[in-house]
Amino acid sequence: MARTRRPVVARWFTDDTVPEAEFRLLGTRCTACASVFFPREDDWCRNPGCSGGELVEVPLSPRGRVWSYTDGRYRPPAPYVSDPDSPWEPYTLVAVELAAEAMVVLGQAAPGVRPADLAVGTEVEVVPGVLNEDGVHTWTTWNWRPVAREERS
Repeated sequence: MARTRRPVVARWFTDDTVPEAEFRLLGTRCTACASVFFPREDDWCRNPGCSGGELVEVPLSPRGRVWSYTDGRYRPPAPYVSDPDSPWEPYTLVAVELAAEAMVVLGQAAPGVRPADLAVGTEVEVVPGVLNEDGVHTWTTWNWRPVAREERS
């Protein structure tokens, strides 16, 4: 039986089958005030100074700069899946500033990225990731990965 791929949260990022260079987080933008929201907002503008406008889906910037980071040394709560019988692997959390959207987005670092690999200001890019797999499903998410030196702008 083939595994089905499912996003951990629907409509928060593009389908992970697109080429990695086209993978994006998806937010919404208010047409009245241009405020951008992530997680997305589909009902009303969250800007208290806006009388409201239509909310349209927008892909967020594919790159940003590390605003903060840490390591997770505990089993996370739901919606994350953690098998208490399997060995625990610490993970790296990264808060990334997206300058064009004027926001900070939290996410896990790509597998193999440790806190020692990061510094505040490091340029990172969003890439597809896998949150959990079992015999039937693969739950997909996003990860942050440092941009290779030769690719930095």
